[in-house]
Amino acid sequence: MNTVMDIFLSPFADFAFMRKALVGCCLLSMGAAPLGVLLILRRMSLMGEAISHAVLPGIAASFLLFGLSVPAMGLGGMLAGLAVAILVGLATRLTQMKEDAHLAAFYLIALALGVLLISWRGTSIDLMHLLFGSVLAADDVSLGFMACITSVTLSLMAVFYRPLIAESFDPLFMRMVHRNGTLYHLMFLMLVVINMVAGFQTLGTLMSVGLMMLPAAAARFWSHGFMGIAGTAVGIGVFSGYFGLLLSYHNNVPSGPAIILTAGAVYMVSLLCGPLGSVRARYFTRKHFTN
Repeated sequence: MNTVMDIFLSPFADFAFMRKALVGCCLLSMGAAPLGVLLILRRMSLMGEAISHAVLPGIAASFLLFGLSVPAMGLGGMLAGLAVAILVGLATRLTQMKEDAHLAAFYLIALALGVLLISWRGTSIDLMHLLFGSVLAADDVSLGFMACITSVTLSLMAVFYRPLIAESFDPLFMRMVHRNGTLYHLMFLMLVVINMVAGFQTLGTLMSVGLMMLPAAAARFWSHGFMGIAGTAVGIGVFSGYFGLLLSYHNNVPSGPAIILTAGAVYMVSLLCGPLGSVRARYFTRKHFTN
């Protein structure tokens, strides 16, 4: 019994940094996972990855000007992410090229610019911190920042639940019947950007999208309907944070990759064994015929 307690509870009971890291993972999962479900519904799964890189120049510029200030880097990342989202939207409307091509071009430019800025004045340690984060270094300021963004995200999703869902399934219909369709789309992009900014402190700009997309993708194999899938995605995100931190603590491996690999393992199990649309459900379930 003591061994089980030592493995699963003692790290969080004995060390405050482990408790804060777990709280940070829970906050990120609550805000980001439902947005990941909407990104999948919109067939924009790669957009989260692109925006997570697009915030890097703003974070790097704020880091050079103000040092490791969480509010300053958060504001800089938010402005950079929104700028890239707006530029992609304008380029898509003004040209015949598809949105995904513009997104790839702008996020690669932003990523290269961010790395260049950090390399110019910072050190390799600064670059690694911004790219991969450090969830074990989460303090009260960063947790408060995450809590504010999660509260704003859940509040706006609750108030604008129906327009966001309708715009996800059929954006053209939404724009025809409601003149604010573009406004809802921009609000959704803003929520994605600020959640990416919230995640960079803990998982870095390269992996902050992990707790947004992997739980959402895994949840599709277990639940029906948006509320069911979003709730399952939040649960998978919290589970991944908890077991990822335990894996990191007991094996002395980096916490961010351990959390994302745990979420990836849950996704692979769901892909193979989930009850809805998985490999098992499609190819290894006995068919029932009715007369």
